[in-house]
Amino acid sequence: MFLQILDILRILLVCFTFYYGYDIGFENGYNPITQLHFMIPMMIVSIAGISGIEGLLSGKKSAMIKGYEVGSNYQIQSSIALLSYAVTAIMVYSLDFGIKAELSILAAFVFFFFFSAMNHGIEAVKNKNYKWQNINRPFLILILIAGLYYPIVKVIPMIK
Repeated sequence: MFLQILDILRILLVCFTFYYGYDIGFENGYNPITQLHFMIPMMIVSIAGISGIEGLLSGKKSAMIKGYEVGSNYQIQSSIALLSYAVTAIMVYSLDFGIKAELSILAAFVFFFFFSAMNHGIEAVKNKNYKWQNINRPFLILILIAGLYYPIVKVIPMIK
């Protein structure tokens, strides 16, 4: 039940992040920097932070639900890596490192989750492991990328 709550919480927080991020981005004209300044840390903490905590606190149960190997040191290492994304995003935001640093941590986060989603998709097809997490990940990352496309395309010409 705990893991289902975390799954739902992640999705709801990302939905809120997109809703509120676009709302503040379009508040007075359009400001993609303001939008991304809010969205990037919220999204990374919501996904990577919660996933990292999930892996450390309930790693065995999480692996069983996904149909993966239980008790692997790689799972612990992956959880720590996810938490490092969340901590870095908070640090970049809190210390106001600017949009270039925010986009850098976002790129690392998105690439990690894109390749992770490919791994889940391959697992589903190759091993007929049609668990919910293996099926939804490829679609969720594509939706995430689609939602980030507009503000990123608009912010790139603004930075030098």
